[in-house]
Amino acid sequence: MPVLLHDARLVLGEQDDRSAHIAHVQRLEVEVEHQDIRVDYAHVQILGSARYDGGSVSAVSSNGHNGPKGTWTLKTGLAQMLKGGVIMDVVTPEHAKIAEDAGAVAVMALERVPADIRAAGGVARMSDPEMIQRIMEAVTIPVMAKCRIGHFVEAQVLEAIGVDYIDESEVLTPADEKYHVNKHDFKVPFVCGARELGEALRRINEGAAMIRSKGEAGTGNIVEAVRHIRAITEAIASLHDLDEGQLAAKADEHRVPVELVRQVAKDGKLPVVLFCAGGIATPSDAALMMQLGAEGNFVGSGIFKSADPARRAKAIVEATTHFRDAKLVAEVSRGLGEAMRGLSLDAIPAAERLAVRGW
Repeated sequence: MPVLLHDARLVLGEQDDRSAHIAHVQRLEVEVEHQDIRVDYAHVQILGSARYDGGSVSAVSSNGHNGPKGTWTLKTGLAQMLKGGVIMDVVTPEHAKIAEDAGAVAVMALERVPADIRAAGGVARMSDPEMIQRIMEAVTIPVMAKCRIGHFVEAQVLEAIGVDYIDESEVLTPADEKYHVNKHDFKVPFVCGARELGEALRRINEGAAMIRSKGEAGTGNIVEAVRHIRAITEAIASLHDLDEGQLAAKADEHRVPVELVRQVAKDGKLPVVLFCAGGIATPSDAALMMQLGAEGNFVGSGIFKSADPARRAKAIVEATTHFRDAKLVAEVSRGLGEAMRGLSLDAIPAAERLAVRGW
């Protein structure tokens, strides 16, 4: 049953587990232009770019910077459809197919996983558009790609080639020491990292439609991811009992409008989806982050730096979906082979920490 809302279309219907562009089964509630669409245990196929439907349907009324931008409701609604799932870093079309077959809700296309970026050093930039497009052609699930912090031209390029989401990422070398990308200027939605509530709110105020706690990418060490998700969720909880003057003081502290802080205090959560990233290497890691309040997981080096990426990818998806079922997490953790070799944070000089990038 097609549903036309402005110039966006969601096709609702029964799909098998691997045919939908969002191959994830869960209860979805998406507000689109002040209307609620509830899909109980059904797949939702997004038709929103030329690679999906030949350009016949657009997620917004016109393309790029020459016309109206994607609405905030549409951008955040797309992120809502990823909730409860796993987004995997991939460097080849073959990796992307492994991720899709394992049940990933999206892939992040990049030339090197964070562990290799960290090891290589130097300046890390946006990936080659040709490589990204090969991955886009290989899979039907959404494809994300990274731009450098503040590099709005890299973001323009990624939007032009049709990626489904842009990650303004601290894993790449920052391009601007003063400003992040103004994400309101783009029709494509953005995801951004945060270590604490203020950072998350500043990115949302700039137009980020999804937040991920940063962790420390490329380490296979979950401790920073735990620290960051706790910092965000505990700070949100602390807003609940504040009066109007105290909320205004928090807004000043975080350098965001008081209306945004007031909304978070009222709702008890961010106004966008909160995923976890940085250091997930095992099914137990994935389930831990979900129990601590994440609404989904990004996994990079932890899959394709392991002994058996295909099995580990599927196990992490299962653990993310059934994060409260310890018996299932135990079962999918059996016989996976060696996990990626992790790094102790004590061994990483302060100047080489990735999570501290951004402001």
